[in-house]
Amino acid sequence: MDGRMRGNGRRAVRCLAALLIVSQALAGCRTVAPDGGRVETVAVQRLLDRWATALRGHDERAYLGAVDPEATAYRDRRRQVYENLADVPLASWDYRVARLGGFAPAAGSGHRVAVEAELRYRLAGYDAAAVAVPVRLTAVRRAGEWYVAGDDTASGDRQLWEQGRVTVVRGAHGLVLGAGQRAELLRSVAALTDAAVPVVDSAWKDGSFGRVVVELPASLERMGALLGAPASDYRGIAAVTTGDGSGTPARIVVNPEAYGALGDFGRRTVLTHEATHVATRDSTSSATPMWLSEGFADWVAYRGVGRTPRQIAPELARSVASSGVPRALPTDADFGFTGEPGRLAQAYEGGWLACRMVAERWGEGKLVAFYRAVGKTGVEQGVKDVLGVGVGDFTERWRAYVGEVLRG
Repeated sequence: MDGRMRGNGRRAVRCLAALLIVSQALAGCRTVAPDGGRVETVAVQRLLDRWATALRGHDERAYLGAVDPEATAYRDRRRQVYENLADVPLASWDYRVARLGGFAPAAGSGHRVAVEAELRYRLAGYDAAAVAVPVRLTAVRRAGEWYVAGDDTASGDRQLWEQGRVTVVRGAHGLVLGAGQRAELLRSVAALTDAAVPVVDSAWKDGSFGRVVVELPASLERMGALLGAPASDYRGIAAVTTGDGSGTPARIVVNPEAYGALGDFGRRTVLTHEATHVATRDSTSSATPMWLSEGFADWVAYRGVGRTPRQIAPELARSVASSGVPRALPTDADFGFTGEPGRLAQAYEGGWLACRMVAERWGEGKLVAFYRAVGKTGVEQGVKDVLGVGVGDFTERWRAYVGEVLRG
């Protein structure tokens, strides 16, 4: 199978990979703290500060000491998570309490409380800003001391280290994190990432792109858990890119099943495509249509590979031969992961040919300028300002180009 088994960076943006949304049911009758929870909020924040400091300082005793001694199963799980994080290069890790929920009686002295907070962490050498993760915890006070008493993270596994011990492979341009994966595969992904980044940089010509973080879960199901979506949404999709373009660090999340079915060319194409999404995320907005964001990523991935349009766009070529050229550029709906595979393939191929046409007819520099302009002003204005044509004219030129290169 070839490189068309790959992910949609914008779709994954909406999924926001790696959310740690957890909840814990509080038993018993809920009450309201006399002071509205202000004292408890300060106490819980101090507890989470100590917890974070212990993790950053690799102090297992202090880390587990912040966990409720009566929550045996939860304590065992946090010990495992602590061990899973051992090799992850953390530059920062802290919690910010947003609010406390209901108060309820607890066995012994004091009470337990629902905590809504935000985990913020950065990977050393890779994240310029923090990844913000919403969390819901349960805190309990026993004999005047506060402890973290639970969450339901195990049911979600929405961070890689919740899924198993994280193996870390560093490359010249990439950091590869894997859970339940062979080190040999992680090294291979790191090597292909190192090869992809210079290719992307030479096409995008931004000058600031240079480091990529790739995550490899153990299975398709674990990938779905990382992305907070059903695994079936990503079946046949080799990778997706997360990150919202507003400074949030991006992650390439690999589907080990679909990626494993690819040959060397397909794997290289997938990682170059996804690395392009990382490079262009700050210039990609809601005004950027999917045919442009995905087509540009494919254009970079296939640039200079020496394959013909019919080899790269076989689904669209068959459709053109049987039904003629498409009447319009692919819509965002055509890129739905859960839709008909042939329709998805044709959408990618149509977007790629649109970008290829711009690069050939107007020049590669104009294609990059067009991408940036569309992210700011939308397609209609971007086509006019950069390419000097209207949307209707552009579409007709694309239709003629598709027929020309796929029928020949």
